[in-house]
Amino acid sequence: MTIPTNLRAPILAVEFDSSRAFQGPAVLEYQSLLVGGRTSGGSVAELVIKRVTSADEAADYFGDGSELHRMAIKWFANNKTTVTYMVALDDAGAGTQATYTLTITGTASAAGAIYLYIAGERLAVPVANLDDPTAIATAIVAAVTADTTLPVTAGNVAGVVTLTAKNDGEGGNSIDVRVNYNEGEEFPASVSGVVAAGVTGATNPDLQDVIDILGDEWYHIFVAPYTDATNLTAIETELADRFGPIRMIDGVYFCAYNDTLSNLATFGNGRNSPHVSCVASTDVLATTYETAAALAGQVAQEGSADPARPFQTLQLQGVSPVPVVDRFTYLERNSLLYDGIATVSIDTAGAVRIERAITMYQTNAASAPDIAYLDVNTLLTLMYLRYDFRVSILTKYPRAKLASDGVRVATGQVIMTPKVGKAEAIAKFRQWENLGLVENFDQFKTDLVCVRSTTDPNRLEWTLPPDLINQFRVGAATIQFLLESPSA
Repeated sequence: MTIPTNLRAPILAVEFDSSRAFQGPAVLEYQSLLVGGRTSGGSVAELVIKRVTSADEAADYFGDGSELHRMAIKWFANNKTTVTYMVALDDAGAGTQATYTLTITGTASAAGAIYLYIAGERLAVPVANLDDPTAIATAIVAAVTADTTLPVTAGNVAGVVTLTAKNDGEGGNSIDVRVNYNEGEEFPASVSGVVAAGVTGATNPDLQDVIDILGDEWYHIFVAPYTDATNLTAIETELADRFGPIRMIDGVYFCAYNDTLSNLATFGNGRNSPHVSCVASTDVLATTYETAAALAGQVAQEGSADPARPFQTLQLQGVSPVPVVDRFTYLERNSLLYDGIATVSIDTAGAVRIERAITMYQTNAASAPDIAYLDVNTLLTLMYLRYDFRVSILTKYPRAKLASDGVRVATGQVIMTPKVGKAEAIAKFRQWENLGLVENFDQFKTDLVCVRSTTDPNRLEWTLPPDLINQFRVGAATIQFLLESPSA
């Protein structure tokens, strides 16, 4: 009560106390932060954090076809509810842009079309009878230039089309360029074309520049194109600090890696962070940063609703698969899940779906194999449990006194004791149990500890031992058949 006790003038004072207004579990609203390259066509300078509500808005802010624009297209195709912020980094001064070439040969002996796919986007380029390589290449350049959402620009020299990534850095190396992807698509008569990689994109911007401006703003989901050692170390360090008991603003960084099975395994085994989830994007036509944005978008949307429910089978909207012959097999993907690499699967209709969203954490401090933080669900569940427990205690006991059990006080006194603290924890567990986040109440109640500190009389210490709910991921059944039943 805040009504003063030294009032002599007659009054009937009534105040409001909201500390018990809401007794249910707290709602944790996710905020996401997407980081990537911008182009000169964007209206927002680098290192300016902007709230974004659509892909078109991202194009205005950061430039058509920029990394952030492409990420926004995939993000909003998969997530339209999470509060989304974006921040751009200018290309590194020493960076190079990835290039690809499409060499056209032959003069068309009949009209037709060339079907060009860039990062999974389809361009149908008309070809007239008797068009030579230069004319065909000119038409291709015009089609690429007309679609400003593409992540490349195009030029033509004597029938050789050069596609150049709009942003410097390694992300451009994952731009898939191919022709005649779908069944029935083929070059016009007497025309052929060959796609080849050109200059390798190199030197990413410095993610630390973004970290330095974040302060203590809480972003639950981070997405960026960067998987180089410098940037991964920077974000791992920042997220480990945010995960700790002082800042308590934990989050997960999502990225993707496109390479061979062996190179993916080498890359995954070179990291060990529970705060980073890297998905293999070799099986899809989208760029690494688009794939990461699509997957993170699904995780953010579904994880905020229920952090413990597995993400498997969720479809990555707007992401297409590579041809069957180029995809990883089940056993190959299973091996990647032992190398710290998350995986996607492709169903019979060609839909790309999350198979298992794991972190890069693999071993503990003693270098022993450890599954404590294997799944992204574990991190998101822990994030929620801590947040909900803190909100509950801070709301109900914001200015409480602290006493030992058995203290005798008048009704209305706001006093916390170990017994009260333990009761609050038990009640909170019951709520978590109803939400399907934890199990094994008897174990929790038995192992729960709440005591006053022996060194600080103003400190109450809890040890909360929740048994986190698990996910149904593997089913194993044996069909023990008979050719003829003895009873028959």
